[in-house]
Amino acid sequence: MNKIKVLLADDHTLVRNGIWSLLEGLAEIEIVGEAQNGAEAIEKVKELSPDVLLIDIAMPVMNGIEATGQISQLYKHTKCLILSMHNSEDYILKSVEVGAYGFLLKDNTRDEMLWAIKTVANGDKYFSPSVSNIIIDSYLEKVKQPEKTEPKKAKLSKQEKAILKYIIEGANSREIAEKLNLSVRTIDNHRGNMMRRLQVKNAVELVKKALEEKLI
Repeated sequence: MNKIKVLLADDHTLVRNGIWSLLEGLAEIEIVGEAQNGAEAIEKVKELSPDVLLIDIAMPVMNGIEATGQISQLYKHTKCLILSMHNSEDYILKSVEVGAYGFLLKDNTRDEMLWAIKTVANGDKYFSPSVSNIIIDSYLEKVKQPEKTEPKKAKLSKQEKAILKYIIEGANSREIAEKLNLSVRTIDNHRGNMMRRLQVKNAVELVKKALEEKLI
């Protein structure tokens, strides 16, 4: 029986090592490599052609959702299985939208992880029960609501998009300021302006709106 070739993508070394140790002793699995961010994951998929990519969402350089979208379009042999600690409705629905074959929470057991890997490697979808409930609830909610005209998207400057990208990845104002060589006050001003323009009250709502409207 051919082993399932698995690539791991997570920006935390301890997490990658933990998953590696969970899976390396399994007869059905061959771990072919690892990546620290979405951009590196794409390169490794191109190079190694794994059957399954286990990928986190919140990573630097390129997040897991964006990477999954590109891999789903360019390398259809590789099935992307999101492995995240966040059961956010927005993350889950966006992952499905961009072509993820499954969504697994990091607190699940090794047995469920193995079953999920086997399922998606076979070309089927796998979503853990709590994730499936969120997808179903969202679908039912859309069915209940009458179709609405899509509102006009807000326009953001190149700098605002760069700042928003880091906010989505979880960086704070000081970290963003260092990455973009700007002052913390400038970052805070841009953050405030984007929140007012998008009519949101906090950073969580800002990230949600940005993902919903595909602002970056």
